Amino acid sequence: MARVTNRTTRPDEAIVLAGGQGTRLRGVLGDIPKPMAPIAGRPFLAWLLDALRSQGIGKVILSVGYRREIIQGSFDRRYRGIELSYAAEDEPLGTGGAIRLALGRVEGHAAFVLNGDTYQDIDYGSLFRAWAEAADTRIAVTLRFVADTERYGRALVAHDRLARLVDKGAGGPGLINAGVYLVAKNLMAGWQLPDRFSFERDFLQPHLNRLYPAIHVAGGTFIDIGVPDAFEEAQRLIPRLARRRASPGASGAS
Repeated sequence: MARVTNRTTRPDEAIVLAGGQGTRLRGVLGDIPKPMAPIAGRPFLAWLLDALRSQGIGKVILSVGYRREIIQGSFDRRYRGIELSYAAEDEPLGTGGAIRLALGRVEGHAAFVLNGDTYQDIDYGSLFRAWAEAADTRIAVTLRFVADTERYGRALVAHDRLARLVDKGAGGPGLINAGVYLVAKNLMAGWQLPDRFSFERDFLQPHLNRLYPAIHVAGGTFIDIGVPDAFEEAQRLIPRLARRRASPGASGAS
């Protein structure tokens, strides 16, 4: 596997997977895409972009599919100083196919990757440092400790690397894959992969011994707005977190 030689410059690009339909929120959203779900009067994606901006991200590639014209019509090519571009799926590609398509639009050597339906307190500077210190991998994975891993699956660690991902069902406290990555632009170069595939299930999980991912363990808040109870909680919690981030002395990009 080819190494990524540029590990001294922190990327300022991010890929946001924003193609979700929001099936479990259909009664609330109607036919609008999940990243456009209203949170305290604003689209969830606007809150997410604000959070990325506070972490020093200046370019965002939005991976879009379902009703993408709504997202493109709302945000166009720039949002509060962030340059926006779109990687549009003509048909569903799965998370793996979507990331591969979006990586083709990355201008630098690497990019952060995150889901467009989760809001998390993650220090991107710390994630970058985990990546920078691991010269033998193209990917760093964010893990998070939760009280019960049953809904998410469990992440097992050995020697500061991600060693195994266990399927959903195993309960009790433990680490989970938080779904935020730092990946090399050439992450999937040289792999024989189908057009449509899951990033976690079909690429990351079966090839951990070859990918040898670095890890960053995050704390703080985790909100998945695709779950109805969490969607209601997000109406109060996300604006409060945003105010805290914008307050004097709040930690930002590092």
